[in-house]
Amino acid sequence: MENPSREEMGQMLKKSKRIAVVGLSNNPERTSYMVSKAMQESGYEIIPVNPAVSEVLGVKAVKALKDIEGHIDIVNVFRRSEFLPEIAKEFAEIDADIFWAQLGVENEEAYNFLKEKGYTVIMNRCIKVEHALTK
Repeated sequence: MENPSREEMGQMLKKSKRIAVVGLSNNPERTSYMVSKAMQESGYEIIPVNPAVSEVLGVKAVKALKDIEGHIDIVNVFRRSEFLPEIAKEFAEIDADIFWAQLGVENEEAYNFLKEKGYTVIMNRCIKVEHALTK
């Protein structure tokens, strides 16, 4: 599995506006919350994707990616690696631009599935760190 270069990730982040966050927790102590809050404060529209919560960061949560209206630039995933193939299939159905799995999250099956379909895939990288290093 090979990620785009840091420079390429920076370019992607500069042109992106909407980030759907799969597994976004409403617990301020969780990494998904802290990272998403930082991205929201940096000007990104954050869309929580979590069937277990009704709202996060002042935004109504959706149960699944397919429930989001309009185009999604980045799908940022905060779920365990074994869930990535299922999320990758849902991602392919909504035709978002970038599949981004957070630090510590990677799955070769999901990576190969998405790359074969021509998608940009980033795994095992923190979107907040990449944003901070490339802005």
